[in-house]
Amino acid sequence: MKIFFQKWFPPILMLLMALWFFGNLQTPKDQGFAYAEFGRLPLTANGRIVPLDSLARNSLLQIREKQTINLEPWKSHLDHPKLLPATEWLANVMMNPVVADEWPVFRLDNPDLVSLLKLPEKDAGKKSDGKHYSWNQIQPVIETLEKENSRVQKVESTSRTAYENAIIKLHRSLMLYAQLRNSVQPADAKDWPAELAAFVKLIPDGVAAAQAQQAGKEFNRDNLAAFAAYISRFQFMASLEPPLILPPHGRGNWRRMGDALLESPRSAGVDGSIQAFAKMTGALAANQPDAFNAALRDYRSLLVPTEAKALSKARAEMFFNQMQPFYNAMVIYVLAGLLAVFSWFNLSETLRRSSVWLVWLAFMIHTVGLVYRMVLEGRPPVTNLYSSAIFIGWGVALLGLILEHLYRNGIGVVAATVVGFITLIIAHHLALEGDTMEMMRAVLDSNFWLAVHVITVTIGYVGTFLSGFLGLIYILRGFFTKTLDAATGKALVRMIYGIVCFATLFSFIGTVTGGIWADQSWGRFWGWDPKENGALIIVLWNALILHLRWGGIVRDRGIVNCAIFGNIVTAWSWFGVNMLGIGLHSYGFTQSAFFWLVLFAVSQLAFIAIGLLPVKWWKSFKPRPV
Repeated sequence: MKIFFQKWFPPILMLLMALWFFGNLQTPKDQGFAYAEFGRLPLTANGRIVPLDSLARNSLLQIREKQTINLEPWKSHLDHPKLLPATEWLANVMMNPVVADEWPVFRLDNPDLVSLLKLPEKDAGKKSDGKHYSWNQIQPVIETLEKENSRVQKVESTSRTAYENAIIKLHRSLMLYAQLRNSVQPADAKDWPAELAAFVKLIPDGVAAAQAQQAGKEFNRDNLAAFAAYISRFQFMASLEPPLILPPHGRGNWRRMGDALLESPRSAGVDGSIQAFAKMTGALAANQPDAFNAALRDYRSLLVPTEAKALSKARAEMFFNQMQPFYNAMVIYVLAGLLAVFSWFNLSETLRRSSVWLVWLAFMIHTVGLVYRMVLEGRPPVTNLYSSAIFIGWGVALLGLILEHLYRNGIGVVAATVVGFITLIIAHHLALEGDTMEMMRAVLDSNFWLAVHVITVTIGYVGTFLSGFLGLIYILRGFFTKTLDAATGKALVRMIYGIVCFATLFSFIGTVTGGIWADQSWGRFWGWDPKENGALIIVLWNALILHLRWGGIVRDRGIVNCAIFGNIVTAWSWFGVNMLGIGLHSYGFTQSAFFWLVLFAVSQLAFIAIGLLPVKWWKSFKPRPV
């Protein structure tokens, strides 16, 4: 029985986790309203074709930091609060705001902001958790927020307090919500199908009254006033710049609903797409799922002849959203990492093998997500900070598996799982900034050398981070535990040395190819841009480690500490230069990660300080009693 367990437990555990992953691929069946099918509809947002499902998820991440809605946040998980999927929330915001405006979707973590807006504090009896509030709760005090936002906008972003950052965040969330409320109909519409029909009927008389007024002739004042009221509402819709929800039908570009309604007097009517959305709006507001689903099918049939490619892309991206490969890989990385760490303490080969099998599963899911995302974007794997985090985690996982195959001591697996988990967590927080697959800036979407540069230089990041993490393992096991024997310590140092050689090569190639790309795109090979300097520093630091080792200046603990300092160097080149807000490469966020970057640097310096302590204080190096 023991032999059977040792042999078959790892593959069985991997199979169970694989079944868990594939079980998550099942799209929930619609009960009543076809919200899942609604989520597959295409539109244009952030300069690209996306499904409504992506718009819903990305919007919720920015507003609530989650992809679902908790209608009863004051309840604990044990009380089973009511949860809504993102597409159901978006459908109601767009077409039934009377209901959606009551849902507590806005997250406010700053108590001073809650006090300023005089919102209810945490009180289960009053159905408030002190953090989540609805549009209807915030709207009466929006003037107060506007005044504070105007003041905070004048403050330098690097000097803003947590309260001021909360003001900026809430204002952006409210603007996004207002855009969504006005993307299909005027947010103040009571019965949009009837109002739209009345507007269409009024167009001839309204246009005639407007033309007569311009010509100085007699006109019907009632017709003109009613017509002008509609035009004013449509202009307000368009001014908010909501997503482009109406298809071009083979001509022109995708259009905003407000713009299309403003153009309708010229064509003396509205097209079938506008009518279909109006029918969906009326059916949702009247709680008529059959009518909603019929209108949804009618609208989809209008897209098939001319927008088949957009439909296909939207369906593929919604499947990607449902798959959530990076989240699922992160969960498996955590489980695998725990098994690998436990294997160090009880010397269980079964646990180590189980962790290896799980890392292979997580790595395959990670790879599928990476490739799927590349196909959706039609671009290389690294195009922004989010994709670089995904790629770095993938690269470290691959190198960790290679190290584990060579040394079979659990170190490669722990490196793969911990760095994989951390980078995917970083990617998750970067996703809170908005669409992670948005169109590339024109200056970056240029030529072949860009793809070569970003891939090779990111692989250089991968190697430098991995060598630094191996250094952390050396110190953690050596100083705090008795598990770092002489053989394992020597193996770790050899791993660090080999990975530093690897990182030096790729960071150098990445820096040179970056210069070639810059020469073709900007007409100069090198401009001492902060990002260029950061890449050069990585090359120089890795080269310095090798020279210190070759010259005998540092030994085992010396190369370990140098590798750990490489984590600070790489973090600065990866994130820090974006916080400067200057240079041709400053495309990332500038404030949300500053605290964490400083904390990370301090933590690495703390480990280096431990690494410099006398050997007699290290648990693994203390003499064993005879």
